[in-house]
Amino acid sequence: MKRTRLSICARKRRYGSEEDAREAMVRAAIIVRPYRCDRCGLFHLTSRTKGKRIPRPVA
Repeated sequence: MKRTRLSICARKRRYGSEEDAREAMVRAAIIVRPYRCDRCGLFHLTSRTKGKRIPRPVA
């Protein structure tokens, strides 16, 4: 698994729980998903989907 670069972690907003990150995800202007950072142990949001299974939106 690829590690999060420390410089990326430092620039991103940190959320104390996945629930907090999901609340912010709903308010985001783009499609994002939460993930636990392997550097700080907290949650960030990312728009990257490469190699991830993303459920299709319900129409």
